[in-house]
Amino acid sequence: MVSRRRRLGKYAKVRFAEPPWSEQHPRWIHLDKDLPAHHLARQIVSAMRHLDLTPLMQSYSPGGTPAIRPDLMLRLVLIEMQQGRYRPSQWCRDAREHTPLMWAAFGIRPSRSVCYEFADRVEPFLDEWNRQSVGAARAIGLTTATRGAQDGSTVAANASRHRLLNTAQLEKRQETLRQNCDGLGERHTAPAPAWMAASRTGQREQLDRLQKAQERLKQLHAVNERQPLKRRRSPEKIVVSPSDPEAALSRDKLKVFRPLYNVQLVRDLDSQLVLGYDVFAQSGDDGTLRPMLAALRRRFGIELDTLLADSGYVTGCSIALCERQGVTLYGPWQENDYTRRTPRQTTRRQFSKDDFTWLPAENAYRCPAGRRLTPIGSERRPQSDGATNTVFRYRCLPAHCRLCPLRDECTPNPDRGRSIRRSEHEDLIDELKTRMATEEAKALYKLRRQTVELGFADLKEHRNLQRFSGRGVRRARRQLGLTVLAHNLTVLSRSPPAEPGPADPG
Repeated sequence: MVSRRRRLGKYAKVRFAEPPWSEQHPRWIHLDKDLPAHHLARQIVSAMRHLDLTPLMQSYSPGGTPAIRPDLMLRLVLIEMQQGRYRPSQWCRDAREHTPLMWAAFGIRPSRSVCYEFADRVEPFLDEWNRQSVGAARAIGLTTATRGAQDGSTVAANASRHRLLNTAQLEKRQETLRQNCDGLGERHTAPAPAWMAASRTGQREQLDRLQKAQERLKQLHAVNERQPLKRRRSPEKIVVSPSDPEAALSRDKLKVFRPLYNVQLVRDLDSQLVLGYDVFAQSGDDGTLRPMLAALRRRFGIELDTLLADSGYVTGCSIALCERQGVTLYGPWQENDYTRRTPRQTTRRQFSKDDFTWLPAENAYRCPAGRRLTPIGSERRPQSDGATNTVFRYRCLPAHCRLCPLRDECTPNPDRGRSIRRSEHEDLIDELKTRMATEEAKALYKLRRQTVELGFADLKEHRNLQRFSGRGVRRARRQLGLTVLAHNLTVLSRSPPAEPGPADPG
């Protein structure tokens, strides 16, 4: 027999509770008169017309108590995100105290549990909504969304930097928690440790997190075992955060060792829109260009033809990837702010690879003295993004190097002979160097600091994105997605409307 609730769910429509106010309510009319014409709340509300909220509405069940209208909840959340208020508990308080939120959401007063539940509910729809916001910008002629700049920055995880555990400490905590969860800890009169939750439910949740931390430690130990002996760390020094095991442990911009995540943005060069975003559980930018290009295509429907990036993204494999996908990559080859400085010469300069001439017909190099460097082998080097780069080695005969008059300027060990490595993507690397030497490329590359670097400055200083409010990479990505959506909607609201044409449905 089918229950009545299931029968209702099959045929009934989703019902939502009516908000306390409407546009005819005296309190709302009073707030509407006092709210400035260009207030942030008005901008968010007007720009939300570009979003299709039907999937969000359909995610609610038709049975039970009618829920708060999700479009009003989304208004409240986006206004809060644009002002740098990321915690759902803060949304609950501000809905009762801030008049712009009361105006935008018609006086609804969601509870803390409703705010937390809504934050998890909107997560599957964020990519599509950001895609729709960029599509609306294309429709009004604001941008073509084909030129972008990528950069990354670290943001602190919602975890303590003072409580990092190695394997022995983690196992000790697990044993203590198991004893308390099984009732064995009640026999002891000693007080419970300060880190332990007071309730049995909290202790079981801690056990689940510690289990994830143990799995994370196994992965870190496996990576450590694959390192060379001189770079391998002691097992006691490999630690993990028990409250957020997914977070990477490294130093942030202020040189503080802590759990953190790496935030990647692709900013539009022709507008202030953010074309794509993602969060990675790592400290550096290496290996993020490939997944970001895939995310732009798959999640956001963006097809770039121009991409600006710094030297951390420019590798032989990344240049080849952009070449295959029809993307022109602009970025310095093995340069940064430190290499551009002119250090004081303390030793005699030796010949670099650029001083040697490549002979493609002979598959060899010619040194400044006229000798040839012939191939002696190759090696396959795995990259951080999963690709593999084949590097070929070339060497001059030691007998030639020992008698060469330029040996002191060429190699520190003439008895071994001068050697050079050449990547399988060396031709593409040379094309990039030639392209970056042109005045057009130099002028274009200046847009990077005006777009994506300025975007990170805005997020951290004006949107208070210094620390994530949730734990885990999934909730960090959700917070970033809401922040980017609020930003893009604000940019849309400040743009002039498109002129109606023959194909315009309006």
